[in-house]
Amino acid sequence: MARRQAERRIGVLVPSSSTVQEQEFRNVLPPGTTLHVARLALRSIEADTTLRIVEELETESRKLADAEVDAIMLPATAPSARKGLGYDQEVIARITAASGKPATTASTGLIAALRALEVRRVALGAPWSEEINQITVRFIAANGFEVLAAQALGHVRNLDVGRLDGETAYDLGCRIDRPDADAVVLACGNWNTFGIVERLEQKVGKPVLTTNQVTLWHVLKILEAEALPGLGRLLRDHLSGQPEPRAAAG
Repeated sequence: MARRQAERRIGVLVPSSSTVQEQEFRNVLPPGTTLHVARLALRSIEADTTLRIVEELETESRKLADAEVDAIMLPATAPSARKGLGYDQEVIARITAASGKPATTASTGLIAALRALEVRRVALGAPWSEEINQITVRFIAANGFEVLAAQALGHVRNLDVGRLDGETAYDLGCRIDRPDADAVVLACGNWNTFGIVERLEQKVGKPVLTTNQVTLWHVLKILEAEALPGLGRLLRDHLSGQPEPRAAAG
């Protein structure tokens, strides 16, 4: 009988115009783990497009199941937080019902990461518009956390976000930090952030959480993976190979 070549297969649903995420994930995946990608239509980061992106959720999730992935992640904060408290769990339920696979989203991973790190107050930075930023602020607040500061760079085209240098994330993270913030959150999956997480954590002296980082962490918890260095405290100190409780599909 032919054997699977990889120990773990991760399916990922990315916005169609995203250019950063596949590269970031593939550069850091643990040995024996492979990435398998499907795309959901999105060109601009706006209130209506972050709703419409999930119209193809079932179709693309079933395609990932064809590759026998072990879990599926949606590393997109705005689309998984768009309708407020509990919406991320609705999205997860749809992915799991269509694919038969455990799943997570960026918003789910963020809230789980804040709890794992015992964070109560955050500073939030993002490259998108102020409108989308406020949607994210409300989602975080509805889950019981305080957002002390929030700034957005004002980009709407997702391709423009993907062209931003990682230093834009580092600089914004430094600007939004507050002495009483327990963590700095940098939201948006198409933003280059992996290269600056460790340096920014050293600068601000607290955890730094990014969209791709928290989503990867949460899917690796589902897969009972071990610690992954180089991406900050979250993946270094909060992956122990212990199974993550899974939300039941609705």
